[in-house]
Amino acid sequence: MALTKPNQQLRRDLKAIAFNLEQSCIDLSKLAEKLSDADAIAMMGLVGTLYEEADRLVGYAEEVKSGRLVRTKPE
Repeated sequence: MALTKPNQQLRRDLKAIAFNLEQSCIDLSKLAEKLSDADAIAMMGLVGTLYEEADRLVGYAEEVKSGRLVRTKPE
């Protein structure tokens, strides 16, 4: 089943946001290396949460691709 244009855009947006989150995680991880141990541990906890959120967005994008999640017209 081919995706509608709105669903194609939704999938692209979800994947782009996930990619941006992952890139931010990489940058934050590099910054954490320069922090004290306690601050670095706290930041890496936040990075872990952001990675989980990015994975969830990728999962949503796959649901759009499979047709389980669709964008409808606003009422």
